[in-house]
Amino acid sequence: MSGALGKDLLGLEPLSAEQIKLILDTAEPFKEISERAIKKVPTLRGSTIVNLFFENSTRTRISFEFAEKRLSADPVNVSATGSSVSKGETLVDTARNLEAMRIDMVVIRHGSSGAAQFLAERIKSNVINAGDGMHEHPTQGLLDLLTLRDHFGGLAGKRVCICGDVLHSRVARSNIWGLRKVGAEVAVCGPRSLLPSAIEELGVTVFDHIEDAIEWADALNVLRLQIERMTGGYIPSLREYNRVFGVTRDRLARAPRDVLILHPGPMNRGVEIDSDVADGDHSVILDQVTNGIAIRMAVLYLLAGGNPTLAESAKAAAR
Repeated sequence: MSGALGKDLLGLEPLSAEQIKLILDTAEPFKEISERAIKKVPTLRGSTIVNLFFENSTRTRISFEFAEKRLSADPVNVSATGSSVSKGETLVDTARNLEAMRIDMVVIRHGSSGAAQFLAERIKSNVINAGDGMHEHPTQGLLDLLTLRDHFGGLAGKRVCICGDVLHSRVARSNIWGLRKVGAEVAVCGPRSLLPSAIEELGVTVFDHIEDAIEWADALNVLRLQIERMTGGYIPSLREYNRVFGVTRDRLARAPRDVLILHPGPMNRGVEIDSDVADGDHSVILDQVTNGIAIRMAVLYLLAGGNPTLAESAKAAAR
C-alpha cells in the first residue's frame, strides 16, 4: 500500500514541508476519537500491523498499539526477547517470515541507525520508523510539532531550543529537520561533549549556557540524558549537570516571556528537568503523549492510502 507519503515513513529529513503539514492536519480530526466513549473507527479494519520492537519502549509501543486499535487494525507485537532473533535470525529473515503471513505494515524500533530504511528496501509492506539508533524518531518529532502548533497557533518564526543530550538523541534530529522545514528557528544547548560535531551545519544556533537558551526561546524541548548509551565520561556527574544545564523553576522565572516546556520522556527528574517545571503551568508533556496517538493514527491512515481530505469522514464513519 502507498499513499500521500509514499510507501514508508523513515524520517522527517526526506519529507517536504507540505507532507509534514499534511500529517499534522490529518491528525487533527483523529484527536476527537480518543475522547469518545467507544474509541474506535473502522478505517483500517482487516489490516495487520506488526510492531517489531528490538529496543525497550513503553510509551511509543503502546501509543502505536492504541493508534492501530482505534483504527480497527489488528496489531501483533514482537520483541527481540523471546523471538527467533534471540536465536540468531536476521532482521530481514524475521520480517520476510512475518510478511509471508500476509501482513500490511511494520512498525520498527531498532538500536542501529538505518535499520528502518534497510528493512523498507527489502520488504513490500509499509515500514514506519519508531526510532532507529541515534538517527531519527519521526513520529515523536511530528507529535512535538503538533503540540507546539496547538499552543502557538503556528510554527513559522517560533524559537525552539533543544536542550541536553543531543548527541545520542534521535528525537533531536527529527525535531531539527521538522521544525526548520516549517519555518521555525531551532537552537541546541548542552555540554559540548553531548553535542554532535558540526551541529551548526544543520542550521541551528548553539548555546553553551542554559540561561541564554531560556532567554532566547519560546519553547524548550528538554532531552533525557541517555546514560545507557554513554560509553565514556561525557559529564562530571548528574548533580553537576543539573547545576549547570538543568531546567529549573528559578531559571525559568528569569525568562523575559513564558517558555513552553516539552520533554519526550522518560524524564530524569532532578537531572535535566526539575519536578516543579515538569509538572508546572507551562509544561505540555502530557499533551505530547495524547497527541502521539493522533499523529500515529494519521501516519497509519496516510500510508495505507487514506485520502487526507476524507480523514474527517473516516472519523465520522463510526457515529
